[in-house]
Amino acid sequence: MSEELVHLNVAGGVATVTLDSPANRNALSRALLAGLEDSLNAAIADEHARLIVLTGAGPVFCSGADLKERGGAGEPGRSGPGALVTILKRIWDSPKPVIARVNGPARAGGLGLIAACDIAVSVDSATFAFSEVRIGVIPAIISVVVLPRLGAAKTMELFLTGDTFSAAEAAQAGLLNAAVPADRLDESVGRYADSILKGAPGALQGCKRLVREVPAMSIDAAFELTAAWSAEYFASEEAREGMKAFAEKRPPRWAGAG
Repeated sequence: MSEELVHLNVAGGVATVTLDSPANRNALSRALLAGLEDSLNAAIADEHARLIVLTGAGPVFCSGADLKERGGAGEPGRSGPGALVTILKRIWDSPKPVIARVNGPARAGGLGLIAACDIAVSVDSATFAFSEVRIGVIPAIISVVVLPRLGAAKTMELFLTGDTFSAAEAAQAGLLNAAVPADRLDESVGRYADSILKGAPGALQGCKRLVREVPAMSIDAAFELTAAWSAEYFASEEAREGMKAFAEKRPPRWAGAG
């Protein structure tokens, strides 16, 4: 029986997905990518999970691609670049918010996982690097999620130099929302999770769509779409419950919140 490289635990409305491949510093091997896809799919489908936390076991978050394994370019399915595309899209498009709990250093594809998440909190001792150019390749796939987080100028600098940068620099650049001491990591992640759990599930999903889709639209198209969404959400069952709870000075009872 093969060793489980990714663990899923659901408790208190939070699905925690943990990379656990210490032999290769949580590198994105074929087996780990397959396990990560399965765990993400299960977390998204689980009616008891309202948000997802992605983290790593041990001292490293993710060291990037497993260089001992070589998949063909554009290889589909559960191995090679196609698997990473699938995982980044699952995180990016997840109807449930995804928090990266960055327990240690990340390199290359590991930064893609962080950038795809909605919120990222790291230990302040972690270091980061887009190290691809140093081995003669490019951060092609992860650029799709990194560019919206960092912008063109900072992405260009970090991609071209391959230099290592600190958690503080990552937070300043926008890759992280916060960099905190190791003994405050769970507290900080928990604070974000507690705040998210107060929101309506449908509204949370709608907020993700706003942030993902509006920046790519023309101003006219954006106003047309957001006006329609605004009317839709104000007419929703969630809005009725939220406004009623506000008037009655009680916590709202969201459908599907457990």
